[in-house]
Amino acid sequence: MITCSKVGIVKPKLLCAIAAHIPIEPTTFKEAFQSSAWREAMAVGFQALTSQTTWKLVPPPTHSKVIGCKWVYRIKLLADGSVEHYKACLVAKGFHQTVGFDFSDTFSPVIKPTTIRLVLSLAISHDWSANWMFKTLFYMVIYLRLFT
Repeated sequence: MITCSKVGIVKPKLLCAIAAHIPIEPTTFKEAFQSSAWREAMAVGFQALTSQTTWKLVPPPTHSKVIGCKWVYRIKLLADGSVEHYKACLVAKGFHQTVGFDFSDTFSPVIKPTTIRLVLSLAISHDWSANWMFKTLFYMVIYLRLFT
């Protein structure tokens, strides 16, 4: 079978040309900590976690192992390819867990568009007041219709 790559026909990747102007995302904490932009992004990410009371510090249980965490770094770009902002997220290393030993069930808050429509139709039919929750749901529905 003759393929384009065997014949020598290759298309240049456009992303390589654009990526030459974009800073490289760090892969380790040590790399990220050397940049003030990444330190600020980590501070913002950690502040978001603490302000939302996502977790609290407790003593480790004796019957299970402690799950570590790591920073994940992303550069958010504008449409023209320039840097909008640096984003750092602290995530758990859940792949170290064992089912039945470290946990027994999981919880993942996922909302489907049909659920949003149901809540909005109930609110309209019962003449409930539109507070911030319904406004947020409205914008989510608009976003889902436009971008999915």
